[in-house]
Amino acid sequence: MSAGDDGPHDSFRDFPRESPWNDGGNDGGNDGQPDPGAVVACCGYESGRRVADLDISRCGEFCDRDGRFVWVGLREPPQDLLRGLQRQFQLHDLAIEDAFRAHQRPKVEVYGDSVFIVLRTARLIGEAVDFGETHVFAGKGYVISVRHGDTSSYGEVRARAEAMPKLLRHGEDFVVYAIMDFVVDNYTPIVDSIERQADDIEDAVQKSCAGADTVWRIAALRRDLLHLRRVTAPLMDVCTRLRRMEVPFIDAEMRPYFQDVHDHVIRVNESIDILRDMLDQTFDTHLLLAANRQGDVMRQLAGWAAILAVPTAIAGIYGMNFDVMPELHVEWGYPVVLAFIAVSCVVLYLWFRRIGWL
Repeated sequence: MSAGDDGPHDSFRDFPRESPWNDGGNDGGNDGQPDPGAVVACCGYESGRRVADLDISRCGEFCDRDGRFVWVGLREPPQDLLRGLQRQFQLHDLAIEDAFRAHQRPKVEVYGDSVFIVLRTARLIGEAVDFGETHVFAGKGYVISVRHGDTSSYGEVRARAEAMPKLLRHGEDFVVYAIMDFVVDNYTPIVDSIERQADDIEDAVQKSCAGADTVWRIAALRRDLLHLRRVTAPLMDVCTRLRRMEVPFIDAEMRPYFQDVHDHVIRVNESIDILRDMLDQTFDTHLLLAANRQGDVMRQLAGWAAILAVPTAIAGIYGMNFDVMPELHVEWGYPVVLAFIAVSCVVLYLWFRRIGWL
């Protein structure tokens, strides 16, 4: 049967589109009903085409022959929902335990014929970077993505994959690649935004227009880059392992696609390193210029202090009120002292101007 025939649609009429979750388990305390917001999508695919919207409580029955697989999208699901999927697809206990807990380090774990992948997501909200997490269970006949935190929807990934049936015909490995590629592509706008902000800061510093908030902006950007580096760096190892190790459901034809994701991660990490160096240099330049401006101010203060020291010293001497002091009764003593003070101050002022202190 060709991929464009209508036959597959007729064979899935026994899979209702909606039905209550009730398999005897209720670890989440929700009366056996799935959280309607937790199940984003549960679809069946055959020969590269979406052929059914499945009931999540019975989606495991769909994978009863080659060429079929289920793609389930979840968002912060309750425990009973994951436990039910574990029973249907024989997911490993350790993987389920990790999926219950967010804040995992990006990694890939192989459990027999299946893999468990942890991806850290990031997206821009204004100029702030929000981080989330996605867990992916993948094996023969299924791909289950679990989103935690503030992450972008994978509806775009699903639509893009369904628009490429020739590649989607590869099955589970292509879906895993599509999710990873989407996550990595979302890093690029963040890096571009930080790069624009870093360029603005650098221009302001070089034009001596940087204010007191410059240090705080640099510190905030460096913090975002550090968090992003922690998110992206482990992905290189994840891509390398998926590309090189023997994973049963990853075909040799798909390995170059994971190499492409690996190359994108390398470019993102290189951009992060460059931006960190750029911000470090900008910060050093800001400190040098600030120190130079401070030195100029100190030299000016020292120059004026030296000029004012002359009249202060003379006035202090003649203000001691001794009865016997020279020049006290000289007729021209007062104007001579004033003239001496003025000439001394002018000479000092001209000299300091000449050496660049004033």
